Amino acid sequence: MFDIKSIRENPDHYDAAWGRRGIEPQAKSLLSMDVELRKKHTELQECQSRRNEASKAIGMAKSKGEDASAAIQEVGDLKAKMSSLEEDVRVLTEKLNSALSRIDNIPDPDVPDGESEDDNLEVRKWGDLPSFDFEPKQHFDLGENLGQMDFESAAKMSGARFVILRSDLAKLERALAAYMLDMHTTEFGYEEVSVPLLVRDQALYGTSQLPKFEEDLFKTTSDHYLIPTGEVPLTNLVNNTIVEEEKLPLRFTCLSSCYRSEAGSAGRDTRGMIRLHQFQKVEMVSITSPEQSNDELERMTGIAEEVLQRLKLPYRVVKLCTGDMGFAAHKTYDLEVWLPGQNMYREISSCSNTGDFQARRMKARCRSKNDKKTRFVHTLNGSGLAVGRTMVAILENYQNEDGSITVPEVLRPYMGGKDLIKAS
Repeated sequence: MFDIKSIRENPDHYDAAWGRRGIEPQAKSLLSMDVELRKKHTELQECQSRRNEASKAIGMAKSKGEDASAAIQEVGDLKAKMSSLEEDVRVLTEKLNSALSRIDNIPDPDVPDGESEDDNLEVRKWGDLPSFDFEPKQHFDLGENLGQMDFESAAKMSGARFVILRSDLAKLERALAAYMLDMHTTEFGYEEVSVPLLVRDQALYGTSQLPKFEEDLFKTTSDHYLIPTGEVPLTNLVNNTIVEEEKLPLRFTCLSSCYRSEAGSAGRDTRGMIRLHQFQKVEMVSITSPEQSNDELERMTGIAEEVLQRLKLPYRVVKLCTGDMGFAAHKTYDLEVWLPGQNMYREISSCSNTGDFQARRMKARCRSKNDKKTRFVHTLNGSGLAVGRTMVAILENYQNEDGSITVPEVLRPYMGGKDLIKAS
């Protein structure tokens, strides 16, 4: 979401920034709506002023016993005109806000230009790629051969893009989530939060999923939506609030189920756990002052990397280009983990600084102790990590020739000491 006053003051800056994302110039159209809206506001204010004068004239005329019919008629006409102008202002305000709410965030100057994921910039790599004396399998073959990953039964219940995990794989999913949460809360200062999985439209508007991406969401008959990510309820903890800057940054984490319709992904990752309608994710959200957000993005990305390093999963960090960033992102790093079964890196975490883009929608502000003025906070979010995709990476990187899976050392205390997952 953007401040129309800022666009009014520097339209060329915004058009140039949007142009980097492949968006046609928007400033002229937005400012045309703005001019029309301000004109109606002025007319409404003039009518209000004239109505007040006419109302005083009525009182004075009556006090003197004079005829006040002309002034009474004028007040009636002004009220009718004001009612029409108020409706015009409402419609134009909604039109302008709707237009503003559908335009992507402007990119940070540090973001590389590009059109697709092919133009993303590799920042660094970590870990040695595993070598096998056998042909490595993909995770769904491993899981099904173990008898603990069941897509067929899930499809009978729920349709495609669902999975049932059993026995040690179900326990591994729980162990991963607990391990990540313990890391974030005991070592890195995140506050654990248990969040609603159902939210109203205003919460999704605040974090930019609505109105542009409604088709990606699951909506209930009670006008609730299933959350697509824990980012939504965590970020909305500061909706319509003023936070004292001395308390920033605020850092929240949660484990939640996430629900996505995967609209537009037909034919992509149709087998396995890479792209499901329902999955679990440990989310990290930070609320910062404007001065803190760049450093916080680096910190958040480093924490997500630390999870992968302790699990000894090789990965790379890429800085997303302008054509591949998410709608609300000002700058994004993706972590891509190595999957031997696919012989490629796949996204496992995305860490983004949205600047004040979401905060403006949510009216989330901060204020320093010695200043009466408020400023919009900056909001950041990151996967810490996607639990299902982390399990995929473990299955493929820790597989053995007989189909068993070695349990990463750091997870064994969470698995009751178990060091090997075998067929049921």
